[in-house]
Amino acid sequence: QVQLVESGGDSVQAGGSLRLSCAASAYTMCMAWFRQAPGKERDGVAAIDSGGITSYADSVKGRFTISKDNAKNTLDLQMNSLKPEDTAMYYCAAGSRPLNYGATCLWGRYNYWGQGTQVTVSS
Repeated sequence: QVQLVESGGDSVQAGGSLRLSCAASAYTMCMAWFRQAPGKERDGVAAIDSGGITSYADSVKGRFTISKDNAKNTLDLQMNSLKPEDTAMYYCAAGSRPLNYGATCLWGRYNYWGQGTQVTVSS
C-alpha cells in the first residue's frame, strides 16, 4: 500500500509559478501527476520512472518539470508560465509500467492516488 499526500495548490495569476509536492510512503516503478478540470476527464500531466526518465503531456512541455526528492521522499511538480487552462485538481499517482513496453510512464498503470490539490490560474 502506497500513501500519497499532495500539497502546494493555490490561486495564481496567469504567467505565475507554483510548485506542487507529493509526500510518498514509497516510490513505485512509475510516478506521475494527473489533473482533472470540472466536467473533463483526468489526464496525465507528467511522469517519471524509477530510472529518472521523464515524460510530459504536450500541453505542459517546456513549462512543467517533474522530479523526485529521494531525501524527502517526495514527488514534485514545478509549474511555470501558468495559463488559465492549467486550472484543475492535481493528483499524485503511483503505479507500474504500461503494458506497451515502448510507452512511457505517462501511460503507466496507476493504482495509488492522492486526494488532490487545487490549482486555479486567473487571467
